[in-house]
Amino acid sequence: MSLKITEDKMTIVLDGETIATATRTDCGWHVTTSPRPLDRNSAITSLMLAERTITHGENDPCVIEWRRELARD
Repeated sequence: MSLKITEDKMTIVLDGETIATATRTDCGWHVTTSPRPLDRNSAITSLMLAERTITHGENDPCVIEWRRELARD
């Protein structure tokens, strides 16, 4: 797994495959796994959530908590 973060784009790659990206716009970060714009920290959490869900499954405690955290934002 690798997470690359630049000023305007974030990408998470697992086994050579891009699984999610985030792009900065005037209204926030647009993440391919989120229906709404997020702030920078929430965008990173969303990208990590995508990776964790693939590697550990839907019932993983981190997956559950990160989803709960993103729902509050």
